[in-house]
Amino acid sequence: MRDILLISLGAIAGANLRYLISRLTARFLSQSFPYGTLLINVTGSFVLGFFLVWTSERVLADPKWRMLVAIGFCGSYTTFSSYAFETMAYFEQGHWQMFAANVVSNNLLCLAAVLAGAATARAV
Repeated sequence: MRDILLISLGAIAGANLRYLISRLTARFLSQSFPYGTLLINVTGSFVLGFFLVWTSERVLADPKWRMLVAIGFCGSYTTFSSYAFETMAYFEQGHWQMFAANVVSNNLLCLAAVLAGAATARAV
């Protein structure tokens, strides 16, 4: 039962931060491209890569932290379902450049962010 509470607490924080960042990027950046989803996916990938490497290679951390941060926070913070829906919408509407830009940017930048997070954790 404690595991579920840890996951839930992380999920509450992740979901609320996701909402806040989505609103802010919609307000300050163009709404013609899902920059909020991209920013959330990239930063969430960085956090996950950093956290998993840091807690498995650099410090001895209680495995319960993985439930709070990796499963709870990152699981609710990152937005793969939003990314998939937005990408499908571009495809269905025939917006081929936006479709390709969304696929390439999310996949390459998120992979790069995981690598950067892992490298940062190893360097610190």
